[in-house]
This record gives sequence, structure tokens and C-alpha cells, in this order.
Amino acid sequence: MILFLKNLLFTVLIPGTVGVYIPLWLVGGWRGAPARAWLLAAPLLLAGAFVYFWCLWNFAVTGRGTPAPIDPPKKLIVRGPHKYVRNPMYLGVLSVVSGWAVLFRSTDILVYGACVALLFHLVVLVVEEPSLRRLFGAEYEEYCRSVRRWIPTLPRHAK
Repeated sequence: MILFLKNLLFTVLIPGTVGVYIPLWLVGGWRGAPARAWLLAAPLLLAGAFVYFWCLWNFAVTGRGTPAPIDPPKKLIVRGPHKYVRNPMYLGVLSVVSGWAVLFRSTDILVYGACVALLFHLVVLVVEEPSLRRLFGAEYEEYCRSVRRWIPTLPRHAK
């Protein structure tokens, strides 16, 4: 139950802020959008949320941790979306941000999304990957050789 609450709190505070609160603030709050815009935006919003929550489930159930750096998984997650790309949670959040940009036809949200993508990349390179190397060692190195950082592909087997 505590693990569920920690994951819920993290989701509301961090991805919720980055993927929902800030994009809506950039367009001046929630406002109606034409049905045609929803047809284009809904797949991005739903796919991003689905990927994020699938990964969150794996972090809690398989890894017994959270996406928060202060309470990381105890086991390296290499299943679900992580089988195809190393950073699916970030891609899920970026998909949601892209969905808002499409829905509201907002270049402000699009620029914000590009800045968020750059920030995610820097965090992965400077903080997360070194931390995962220390935490999981050779297992993480093997994972890096077989799964790409940002572009989903079928798993490659390292030689």
C-alpha cells in the first residue's frame, strides 16, 4: 500500500506537472477543442498515458520501487516497454505533451516539449545512466548493448 502511495504521489507531482499542468497553463487552462483535434490528439495522449502507467506498474510490481531517484527499483526493469526502449516513461510523457500541442494547436507547448525532451536527455546521460551502472553493473551494461536509449526497436542481442 505504501509503495502504491509513493508511486501515486510521484506521478501527480512530477509527470503530472511536466505532462499536464504546465502544458495546460501554457494555453491558459482547459478550453474546448474541436472534435477533429481530439481525433488527432487522443492517440498521442492515450498512448503516452498507457506507456507511462504500464512502466509505473512494472517499477512497483517487478522492481519494488518507484521512478523517483530517492526510491529506485530494487531490480532492473527489462520487461514491458523497457524491452524495446530504455526510457519509455519519458517517451510516454513526451507523447502526452505532443498530444496537448496537437489538441490546442499550440507552438508554445511544442517548444516546451522540445525543451523537456532535451532536459530528459541530459538527466538520462548525467544522472540516470551513471546511477544505473553503479546499481546494476554488468546487467545494465548488457541491457544498454541490447536496447536503444530513445528509439524503440526489437531487442538486439549483445555479442
